[in-house]
Amino acid sequence: MTTLRAFMREISPGHVFVAPAMVVLSVFFLMPVLGALVMSFTDFDLYALADLKNLRFIWLGNYINLMQTPLFWKAFGNTCYFALVGAPLSIAVSLAMAMLLNVPGVGLKALYRTALFAPYVATLAAAAVIWRYMLDAQYGWLNQFLIVIGLQPIDWLGNPHFSMPAIILFSVWKNFGYNMLILLAALQRIPDDLYEAARVDGAGAWERFIHVTLPGVAPSLWMVALLTVAGYFQLFAEPYVMTQGGPAQSTVSLLYFMYEDGFKWWNLGHASATAFILFAVLMGLSFLRPKSEEVFA
Repeated sequence: MTTLRAFMREISPGHVFVAPAMVVLSVFFLMPVLGALVMSFTDFDLYALADLKNLRFIWLGNYINLMQTPLFWKAFGNTCYFALVGAPLSIAVSLAMAMLLNVPGVGLKALYRTALFAPYVATLAAAAVIWRYMLDAQYGWLNQFLIVIGLQPIDWLGNPHFSMPAIILFSVWKNFGYNMLILLAALQRIPDDLYEAARVDGAGAWERFIHVTLPGVAPSLWMVALLTVAGYFQLFAEPYVMTQGGPAQSTVSLLYFMYEDGFKWWNLGHASATAFILFAVLMGLSFLRPKSEEVFA
């Protein structure tokens, strides 16, 4: 009883308020993650679902098998291509739009912010369906525009050379609004005196951008970059709705590969191993934090 009373005295109100959230996180996040980690070391499949006696621990067998699976490397390459091309393009568009909205004297800023942010809050699946029709090889608006200006239509979603760029274009349009608001807030924190001093020293627009704007938004820019790259590595809904991983597996991502492996072929242990490989990649990226003074020196 004395030990219990001492323990109760050590509990602060903060612990009491945090406890319900920690219980929910433990039950619905931590325990499933640990379960999936254990599953990745087993041959959990449809037969194990029917009878757990069929379950066997194969330890690193799933990971070794993935390293020898060509489709896994194809999906990994597609995901890297999507993230390393799409994320910088999305960040660049976000920063450009934020700078335009930060120009003094521009009217209707609230309307522009709402219009540019609207794609982000739109339902991803619904927006992807609309874009699939916009990019249709015969009736899509984009191809109709190309025909009007005298160019040949392009099979955006049916040509392996254009399918991933088309999905990147859609994803940039869909996601840049959120980053734009974060970078706009960062731009508004930069004192106007710094820009005025740079003008007095004879700095042009490019010099002010390099030596005032980028260092001023560097912390927010890094956070945006990390979140964007992490989000782009989790590509799934876009190819699932728009291309079903085709054509010629050109849009199969790691998550799409994991989805089919786990829920189409019921190789749940194999799919869990894919999930933790992706988790390791994202964890590695989170540690790549350059110093702002080294980047913008």
